[in-house]
Amino acid sequence: MDIAQVQTEIGKQALDGWLFYDFRNRDAMAYEVLELEFGKFTTRRWFYFIPVKGEPIKIVSAVEAGKLDSLPGKKVIYRSWSQLQQALRETLANHPRVAMNYSPQGNIPYVSVVDGGTVELVRSLGVEVVSAANLLQLFEALIDETGYQSHLRAGAKIQKIKDEAFILIRNAIRAGRALTEYDVQQYIVRRFAEEGLTDDGEHPIVGVNEHPADPHFEPRPDNTYVIKPGDTLLIDLWARENQAHAIYYDITWCGYVGTQPPLQYVEIFDVVRRARNAARDFIRAKFQRGERCHGYEVDDVCRQVVEAAGYGEYFVHRTGHSIGHAVHGNGVNMDNLETHDDREIMPGVCFSIEPGIYLPGKMAVRSEINAFITPDCQVVVAGEEQEQLILLD
Repeated sequence: MDIAQVQTEIGKQALDGWLFYDFRNRDAMAYEVLELEFGKFTTRRWFYFIPVKGEPIKIVSAVEAGKLDSLPGKKVIYRSWSQLQQALRETLANHPRVAMNYSPQGNIPYVSVVDGGTVELVRSLGVEVVSAANLLQLFEALIDETGYQSHLRAGAKIQKIKDEAFILIRNAIRAGRALTEYDVQQYIVRRFAEEGLTDDGEHPIVGVNEHPADPHFEPRPDNTYVIKPGDTLLIDLWARENQAHAIYYDITWCGYVGTQPPLQYVEIFDVVRRARNAARDFIRAKFQRGERCHGYEVDDVCRQVVEAAGYGEYFVHRTGHSIGHAVHGNGVNMDNLETHDDREIMPGVCFSIEPGIYLPGKMAVRSEINAFITPDCQVVVAGEEQEQLILLD
């Protein structure tokens, strides 16, 4: 970790420092930013303070005094709770505005991991605690060229496997062979393994008719349907290369088993497609004009298309999520529904754009693409973008 770079960014955000805290491995993001090994025995509280200027300070328990030895800075060892509080008081003296990994009112819960009591403790020392959400994005969620290339390689394989899954269904229908949603899901999982990909045990969604009206429907042997002519079909698949620091790729495509899909299915697919494209084009226009673009703005633009078509109440989730080494990363989300994500979309972030319309008991459509902001501020979508329903005759 480059302390000088962190201090530069702290200064840009008009902060006096960044205070990291952990107890019993609660804050995986802190370990990632500080380049510490996550999951090691951590039975006592530790703090690590990076001031905007000067030497960092490590506050550690006498029981685990070597916990932060890999980090630069002065070490302060405490034994009692009163000594811990005194160490914090002295460390934060003359640093009135400090970032922590929390979010006011839990507004961005993905980065809000410091418990309320600890925030209260720091505030009781006369310190204003602000969210480190933007700092976390800079140091934990931005993707370098190596990571981006892994995203592209995974994407090429996943697009191919997606095509194979639709072909598998078409062939089964033509042959009169029973094939279930679960069968298709397991085929995709096997192909992931053969291509050196992993979904970390969270398997793809394959659903027909009303099943994907539950946005996170999970096909299982006990709930699966046999896929048959006349079914509407949704496949959502995500994976990354099975290696350290590889970046996920995550897409959703829709089809129909037959050649004459229901008119409402065609209609909601078109609405979702236009909403997806409106969000993508809005981001591109913002960057082309050199303007800042925030997650909540993208969600508003996308949602307006769905609402104008009369389906607003059936678009039940955010427009998109951050993508990283985890399929749901810790960067900016395209969201002004579930949260008000006011983080800035910046070069190095990768995220999905995936509006959906979910009609309970009937059918659902979701169309998902992945966008990446290059260092020169280009908005790049990797892989094919679905513009028409796949018809399986």
